[in-house]
Amino acid sequence: MISVEHLSVEFSAKPLFTDVSFVVNDRDRIALTGKNGAGKSTLLKIMAGQQSPTAGTVIAPRGTSVGYLPQVMELAGDRTVVDEALLAFEHIHDLQADIERMQAEMGERTDYESEAYMALVERYTRAEERFQMLGGLNFRAEVERTLTGLGFERSDFDRPTRELSGGWRMRIELAKLLLRQPDVLLLDEPTTHLDIESIQWLEQYLQQRAGAVILVSHDRAFINNVTTRTLEISCGRVWDYKVKYDEYVRLRAERREQQLRAYENQQKEIADLKDFIERFRYKPTKAVQVQERIKQLNRIVPIEVDEVDNSALHLKFPPCQRSGDFPLIVEDLSKSYQHPVISHVNLTIRRGEKVAFVGRNGEGKSTLVKCILGEIPFEGSLKVGHNAQIGYFAQNQAQLLDPELTVFDTIDRVARGDIRTRIRDILGAFMFGGEASDKKVKVLSGGERSRLAMIKLLLEPVNFLILDEPTNHLDLRSKDVLKEAVAAFDGTVIIVSHDRQFLDGLVEKVYSFGGGRVREHLGGIYDWLRLSPNPSLQREGRELSQGLGSGSSAGRSSVGNSSAGRPSSSDGRSASPSAGRPSSSAGRSASSSAGAPSAPSSGKASYEEQKAAARERRKLERAVADAEAEMTELEAALHLLEARMSTPEGAADVSLYERHTRLRQQIEDVEARWLEASEALGKLEN
Repeated sequence: MISVEHLSVEFSAKPLFTDVSFVVNDRDRIALTGKNGAGKSTLLKIMAGQQSPTAGTVIAPRGTSVGYLPQVMELAGDRTVVDEALLAFEHIHDLQADIERMQAEMGERTDYESEAYMALVERYTRAEERFQMLGGLNFRAEVERTLTGLGFERSDFDRPTRELSGGWRMRIELAKLLLRQPDVLLLDEPTTHLDIESIQWLEQYLQQRAGAVILVSHDRAFINNVTTRTLEISCGRVWDYKVKYDEYVRLRAERREQQLRAYENQQKEIADLKDFIERFRYKPTKAVQVQERIKQLNRIVPIEVDEVDNSALHLKFPPCQRSGDFPLIVEDLSKSYQHPVISHVNLTIRRGEKVAFVGRNGEGKSTLVKCILGEIPFEGSLKVGHNAQIGYFAQNQAQLLDPELTVFDTIDRVARGDIRTRIRDILGAFMFGGEASDKKVKVLSGGERSRLAMIKLLLEPVNFLILDEPTNHLDLRSKDVLKEAVAAFDGTVIIVSHDRQFLDGLVEKVYSFGGGRVREHLGGIYDWLRLSPNPSLQREGRELSQGLGSGSSAGRSSVGNSSAGRPSSSDGRSASPSAGRPSSSAGRSASSSAGAPSAPSSGKASYEEQKAAARERRKLERAVADAEAEMTELEAALHLLEARMSTPEGAADVSLYERHTRLRQQIEDVEARWLEASEALGKLEN
């Protein structure tokens, strides 16, 4: 579908990547990976036509539509949420206006036998057929379904977009992009402003309904669930792996190990040849053998070993005084603005506990954090324990940096005492060594700004960490190192995050926010997912806790057999396949409700009631499964039909357009049936 040929990009005569070639096929699901600054966003901009390469070309068939969601965009407007989303269908409104204009012209003209009139009729017929193929004006339901899937409530639909935060307006832009249904989706960090439920919805959409997808994401669970192919940008080259991200990590390590072994063997052979030449160079009796060795040495093609960037983010929280046994006690806390946000919250966090705040955006997670920090007033009681020294990483911490300062000056202004003599060493540990420390903040990537903001947090010792979305814009390696550092931290930690992979194995308690209430769940993030009222979240929790093993420590893993492919770079070299799939946490969990009555135990229900409930559950589960299977078949049929309609013969067949409209209506009916059964199943299991 899209061919990238011999692409090269240079900034100030410094190559970002060189001679990159690969092909994006229809229905490909590609993860674009690499360290921050490797060129991932640059490559997406070039493919979207928003930036020109130094050399090379990007070729796409005529008519191929490309949708691009940048990492950062300027958002403004006074339209309502729905009206803004409806802009995705401007092309349909334009087509409708053309049809109405042609209708009026045909009504006014009387030269029915002329060639011009016949040409007008033909244009009108083609436009009407295309209008019907696109679904006419029956797209309001699709707009509402997409907005709801991305986390909007129906009460939000008529709100002006100027009232929304940047994160919610980014969701509208994502909705508009998905509604346009481009042939190729280029997504740069699409999950940054999404909660877990919205991420789940987006995963299902990309798996089932999107065309080709290339995405940059630092959410490891998301890219593993969506993608089946991985493109790695490393040290100026691109390596192509036909596997998911977790399998790619293993293949990459194996490829480098093989290269090192081959390189070492070749170096030994070269050393032996040179030694023979030097020993017998001046002996006439060995002249023939020496000349043969020289020719043999000249014929050797040096084996290249992938350069590996060994710089890593090494986090070590400094020691601090011990806090009291209960760093945080909240009793009957409530907070309202125009309407209640959280009500009657009761929670107690012990020293050394690591807990997660999860829930949909707008449910009060950051509000409770602000209450803990004393930034906003509230009703009820909140006690921060004895000697609790709080370190806070805000969700927008990276945006609060002064863009005109250099990296060094940013840290120099907050450093105190002996720390000022070690600023260069600290910056080097965070991959800001050498000239990078003299860069201005305004030229840094989002990940680089987040690392810089994290350094500021680490300059003072704390025993109570509150991290609000700490992984936004951190690359995958940096996230792994941060996770290890938080796991080793001996203080208390509250983490507000939607990153399932980051929270897995790290927290032992989850507080879920929803409907103004805060509920406590003992266990890890996937234990909470299994108990969620959302059927799709339940399914993921069950699959990961039952199907991938069990255990209870951070960093658990289980290696099993799975299919894998060979990576290949733009020059066609490949490495041997390997397989491996890490597991996630499992185990038993218990849950309790803060400020809410506990659910009745199953033992109080009669045997007949239990049987009836079990029958109803099985019936709903079958209905959900049947709807999903039917939806898959219908979408496959729709894809084949659209392929036929794209041919010259199919474009002239009016019956295909009628079948296309019927198929779209069938899919909408099945989706409605699936949603109804899923909601009923969620209520039953809740």
